[in-house]
Amino acid sequence: QVQLVESGGGLVQAGGSLRLSCAASGHTFSSYATSWFRQAPGKEREFVSTVSWSGGQTLYADSVKGRFTTSRDNAKNTVYLQMNSLKPEDTAVYYCAARPYAGSWYASDYDYWGQGTQVTVSS
Repeated sequence: QVQLVESGGGLVQAGGSLRLSCAASGHTFSSYATSWFRQAPGKEREFVSTVSWSGGQTLYADSVKGRFTTSRDNAKNTVYLQMNSLKPEDTAVYYCAARPYAGSWYASDYDYWGQGTQVTVSS
């Protein structure tokens, strides 16, 4: 069993930065791939990024590539999403999600979800 809690969201101007954190409980977290998804009002939840269980592999959606960076610290049971050069279209609730070993583009593949944190980017 893994429980996830996101933090770090907030209101930022376009061009600004935020760092989201996803704190996990559960002694097996280090064997889980962890991803970030986001959901804007009236839209489907979309994949943002994933980091492998070891932290050695990452993958990003084209819309955030070059601007967002995901990483993890297994000693702290925490995954991060550093978001730079934010745009108004990045406004959404951001969720972290975990599944054993390998990440996936598809939200339905994930076993565990956090409650989400709101990110709002003003123009």
